Amino acid sequence: MNKLHKLWRSNRQLIIFILLMSVFRSAVADWYSVPTGSMQPTIKEGDRIVVDKMAYDLRVPFSDISILATGEPSRGEVVVFESVAADKRLIKRVIGLPGDTVSLHNEVLFINGQALDYAVLSNDTQQLIATENLLGLNHSIRIEKTASDNLSDFNSITVPANHYLVMGDNRRNSADSRVYGFVPRAELKGKATSIAFSLDYDDYYLPRKERFFTSLYNQ
Repeated sequence: MNKLHKLWRSNRQLIIFILLMSVFRSAVADWYSVPTGSMQPTIKEGDRIVVDKMAYDLRVPFSDISILATGEPSRGEVVVFESVAADKRLIKRVIGLPGDTVSLHNEVLFINGQALDYAVLSNDTQQLIATENLLGLNHSIRIEKTASDNLSDFNSITVPANHYLVMGDNRRNSADSRVYGFVPRAELKGKATSIAFSLDYDDYYLPRKERFFTSLYNQ
C-alpha cells in the first residue's frame, strides 16, 4: 500500500490526465483509422478520422450503455458503427432514413421516388468521379469501371424503423447495406466529422499535409 501511495503522490497528475483522456476517447470523441478504400474519394486509406461519439448518444464510459439519445443521423452524414452482420467496425454514409424508400439503377440513387442529381467531375477508362446531390448535401462518389457491377443496382426497398441504409462513396467497392443489410440504430457509435491527419501507405507512410484538419462535408 505504501508503494501505491508513493506512486500516486509522485504521478497523480499524469494518472489523472491518462484517466480523463481515456474517458474522453471512450465517451466523447476519438479518431478512427481507415484501412480500406470503400469511402473514396471522400476518405482515403491512411486517413485518421475524428468521430463525435456524443452525436447520437451519451454513453457510460467504457461501455455501450446509452444514458441518453442526443440526436439522430441525418441523410448524408458519415457514421461509424459496430456491425454485428459484418463482425467489424465500419464507416459509411447514411443514404436512407427510417421510412425512406430507396433504389439504385445503373449507379443512380432514387430516394422516395426522386432520382438524385449528378455532375461528372472526371471520367476516364479506369474510373468516374462525380458529385452526388443527396437531397441537399453534395459529396463526391467514385465508380471504378474495372470493378464488378454487381452492386450497381437494387430494387426499391423501405428502410424499417430504427434502422438506416448506408453506402460507401466508392460505390462498386463497398460492403455496406447492399451486402449486410440495414444498420440498427443501436450499432451506431458516432458521427465522423473530419480528417485529423493522413498517412500515404503507398509513399513510405509520409503525411498527406493537404488532408490535415479537413472537414468531411466540404469535399
